[in-house]
Amino acid sequence: MGLYIDIHVLQTVPPSCVNRDDTGSPKTARYGGVTRARVSSQAWKRAIRLMFEDLLAKEQVGVRTKKVIDMVAKEIEPGEPSTETLKLAEKLLKAADVGIKDAEKGTDALFFMSLGQAKALAKVDPSLKDKALQKACKEALMVEPSVDMLLFGRMVAKDSSLNFDAACQVAHAISTHAVQNEFDYFTAVDDCAPEDNAGAGHLGTVEFNSATLYRYATINACALEENLKADTPQAVRAFVEAFVRSMPTGKQNTFANRTLPDAVVVMLRDDQPVNLCGAFEKPVAAKESDGYGYVEASKKALCDYAKQVQDYVSAPVKTLKVGQDGTLAEVLAKLEAEVRTRLEA
Repeated sequence: MGLYIDIHVLQTVPPSCVNRDDTGSPKTARYGGVTRARVSSQAWKRAIRLMFEDLLAKEQVGVRTKKVIDMVAKEIEPGEPSTETLKLAEKLLKAADVGIKDAEKGTDALFFMSLGQAKALAKVDPSLKDKALQKACKEALMVEPSVDMLLFGRMVAKDSSLNFDAACQVAHAISTHAVQNEFDYFTAVDDCAPEDNAGAGHLGTVEFNSATLYRYATINACALEENLKADTPQAVRAFVEAFVRSMPTGKQNTFANRTLPDAVVVMLRDDQPVNLCGAFEKPVAAKESDGYGYVEASKKALCDYAKQVQDYVSAPVKTLKVGQDGTLAEVLAKLEAEVRTRLEA
């Protein structure tokens, strides 16, 4: 039997542009025949990883960068690495076949590395012969993976042996209702303009929308435990907390849209993960008879659909709700204990 942790969140954001497309417009998607607000999974995963820096130890958080030569060189020679040290770090990384473009630019693509892996690579004996050196360098890049590396995975196109499969999946957040993007026309005044100049120093527009979002993510706790061992319950807790409390930073200074969820439900399943977005295939309507608003109607739709899916899958082995089962901190403590107990069973 498996152990899957499904996190379901309803969260309302005010006028905002949390996640933009290539034209600067808030991202949207068609679902249920109408346009929905959308925040990509990549945007929220970035916000989660940034919050990990506050929730986990430095050694448990990886770095995604092209500047891996500098990262390894600093483990060989603390402080400002010499040219010789940088060349040594480059040699070790090339031996590992991670795809070094050149010493200045680093890797061809972003490479995910943990601090433990950088330290292990820095300890490899560079005098080893070709095959032995390659083997040692590749092995160094597989030890001590960071929590976020195991959760989100690592894909190395040049060498799949360096890959880590992701133990979690994050869905694109979508609004539970139809949305229509709006435009804010704004002006800026030139503080040094002459008094008789009534014109604006700058004119512009910014596109935005507001929405009640359904957010979903799931963790395969058994897959995570294969590499993380005893630290798995703590990692699950950190991920759920970061998923609930984080917010992508798009246009945050303009809109101050840092809200918290309206509802958080964590379901532990032993059969398979279940995304409940089908609850909103029929878009929620803001009815005058209900006092308008989308939150309460969204909560009802989510609860009703959660019961409906039990015609196809087993009921969750455990359900925890923020509010009903305590504060977020209390629910996280219960979740960590529950995951530990079930993994040890």
